[in-house]
Amino acid sequence: MTQLIQAPEQTSQYVEQILKDGDGIARKVMVHLGESPLLWLRSRKLLTDRQFLAGETLRRDWEMAGLGPRVTMRWDASPPAGGRRGAHGMPDPTVAQLSARERFHGALRDAGPGLSDILWRVVCAGEGIGHAEKALQWPSRAGKLVLTLALDRVAGFYWIR
Repeated sequence: MTQLIQAPEQTSQYVEQILKDGDGIARKVMVHLGESPLLWLRSRKLLTDRQFLAGETLRRDWEMAGLGPRVTMRWDASPPAGGRRGAHGMPDPTVAQLSARERFHGALRDAGPGLSDILWRVVCAGEGIGHAEKALQWPSRAGKLVLTLALDRVAGFYWIR
């Protein structure tokens, strides 16, 4: 049986992000860490529980696969003694990372090339629907419809009922 992922506790923690709109103009925005675009859409009854769970599962796989940008310095093993400077290569990814990466790419492949763009922007990158529409040069209000179609396909991939 599938359970819904609970919404994160509301905190007063905000971060500043720089997003580019469809015209390439960078704007500073404050993002509330306790509320994702998917959670916002679900709270306004614009997503079904199945679509929300599909999006959260996709985001979890994206994070588990380590596909997001790194914010901090890597503290991997130092280079071998007497060798050249710098790390001697990326560490081997774990089985869990490889499985998550495979599921993530499989879900995007099942969604299709036109739908995977909005999925990545809203679900993984945390962009709002309006910003994603502008960046993809879509008409206003088209993003919600396309996102729901994409989330339905992702739910099918993850076998979410």
